[in-house]
Amino acid sequence: MEVDRRAFLATLGVGALERMSPEDKAEELEHYMIHMLEEEHAEEEAPLSEEELEEQEQERTARRGTGSLFTSTRELEPIPLNATLEDFFRLRFAPARHVLQSANHALQTGQPERTILACLLHDTVQNLIKVDHGYWGAQLFAPYVDERVSWGIQYHQALRFYPDESTGYEYPEMYNRIFGEDYVPEPYIAEAYKYCRAHKWYMESRLITVNDTYAFQDGVDVTIEPFIDIIGRHFKQPKEGLGNDNSPTAHMWRTMANPDRPL
Repeated sequence: MEVDRRAFLATLGVGALERMSPEDKAEELEHYMIHMLEEEHAEEEAPLSEEELEEQEQERTARRGTGSLFTSTRELEPIPLNATLEDFFRLRFAPARHVLQSANHALQTGQPERTILACLLHDTVQNLIKVDHGYWGAQLFAPYVDERVSWGIQYHQALRFYPDESTGYEYPEMYNRIFGEDYVPEPYIAEAYKYCRAHKWYMESRLITVNDTYAFQDGVDVTIEPFIDIIGRHFKQPKEGLGNDNSPTAHMWRTMANPDRPL
């Protein structure tokens, strides 16, 4: 995916760039790219000028880390009482092109089903919250997946900033172009990488970043259908429905099901 540097920076708003940490800038770039991908097949409208983008940003009232469900004005269909993961993909995560492309690349290259599931889930929590999405995503799915899946989701956030020649993962050139050669991750990210790199489950997380690289492709549409059986084998679907099972993260699923509920 080609990113117009000037158009991207214009979305940050006047003076915002100077106040953002390197990690904030990288997070904002990923959110911007996912948004571009999600809007690829939306009804075509005339593109906004840089001035219009800046004006739009100045008028925005939501915090930057607010999840997509809370900044969108689209009408949401009710979530079924016994909601499944597939229901959330269809009614809350859709179109989810980025994670579907990521999981599809893992599937097409013959990677383990555990990795495919991790790729399918790794960024979906951004519908709830964008800040530290690796950690939030790990918590959201921990009660329902193999521990290695949630662990991998948590640490992919840090591994994005560190190359690994053995797996073919290079430092994203886009980071250099957007943020400059002196880009330095925050200390907690560096510590997370150091911990993860020495862990026996390192590859659980690294493979998410590898498949992430191929998940910003224009014109590539993937449906949830190829992953239904994998979900059935590796996702512990509660019989009460997600949000109604009294798990430690049931409240997070209820929040996504009912983002308009004030209390």
